[in-house]
Amino acid sequence: MEKKRILIVASLSQSLINFRGDFIKSLISANYEVYALAPGHPDKIKNKLIELGAIPIEFSLNRTGLNPLKDLKTISELKSIMHSYDIDLVFPYTVKPVIYSSIAANQIRIPVISLITGLGFTFTGLTLKARILQRLNETLYKISIRKNRVVVFQNKDDYQLFLDRKILNKNNKVAFVSGSGVNLNQFKYRTNKIESNKVSFLLVSRLIKEKGIALFLNAAKTLKEKYPDSEYHVIGGTDNSPSSIKEEELKALDKAGIIVYHGKQTNIPEHLYKRDVFVLPTYYREGVPRSILEALSVGLPIITTNTPGCKETVKKGYNGILIEPQNQKSLNDAMEFFLKNKHLIEEMGINSRKYAQERFDVKIINKELINLISQEI
Repeated sequence: MEKKRILIVASLSQSLINFRGDFIKSLISANYEVYALAPGHPDKIKNKLIELGAIPIEFSLNRTGLNPLKDLKTISELKSIMHSYDIDLVFPYTVKPVIYSSIAANQIRIPVISLITGLGFTFTGLTLKARILQRLNETLYKISIRKNRVVVFQNKDDYQLFLDRKILNKNNKVAFVSGSGVNLNQFKYRTNKIESNKVSFLLVSRLIKEKGIALFLNAAKTLKEKYPDSEYHVIGGTDNSPSSIKEEELKALDKAGIIVYHGKQTNIPEHLYKRDVFVLPTYYREGVPRSILEALSVGLPIITTNTPGCKETVKKGYNGILIEPQNQKSLNDAMEFFLKNKHLIEEMGINSRKYAQERFDVKIINKELINLISQEI
């Protein structure tokens, strides 16, 4: 029997490896032919996709900003690609791929299962720009995804927001998965024990204020003075976002001995194994943050915000602490809790690993997605 052809559409080539690599392998094992579409594939990523068994394709996408003429050209190009490769089902994720791929596929009657991976800065409503973009994205979502076979969410809060804003109605078929999942073999449980009185905290994130980096730095300044042996590690890169932390500030704090700034890193498991508590005080509209899933799998207690996507990763008193978003005292208190209760770090870390095994194993997530796909083509 001829293999069914799945087109996975991403806004960033590397995410196809980092976030969908296991999914691609699972699809190929399930006897699907997989086409991996993104706006430009560096040779390194292209080769990795080919090694996985996927067929890399490129298309034009203006990842930031809005240009109606370019956007219409993108939709036309997507339709042409879907026709040329005789695609049976389209699977887009992140905002622009979901909107444009859904419009294109629906116009030529190809089934779409779209994945809402979080609503991001646009739906924080924190600035005038965010509120304007939110209205625009709501309209674009209404136009694009209502005819999709299934809309998959990573948390129920995002689905409720889509209902409240009348982007979807209760007749639309939806499904839920617990994030992108985590490869439990790649992020193995750490077996090292805490042997000193020193407690080290780690934040891994894009270093923009909405991710809570400024809150983390303020906590480090306060707690380092009170607990001189404590450590505050930061991994991530700065960028051109208006809310990005300046690299000079991070380097100055590193030089002063308040934080340890590692910059961008590719060996995240190695860093997780060396730390004690994972912190992500984000107020960005997350799906389920992949960085937290990796920390859960390794066996770290979690401090994160009581917000959509993040709150799903913590059971209160079991594997971490949920704090109020944009609340400095709440973050400081949570971090100080572990400084005062070092004996709970190992216990909560074990519970984090158990929770990852029960709910966030990538094999569970991929099985659910492939079952959805098999029902629709």
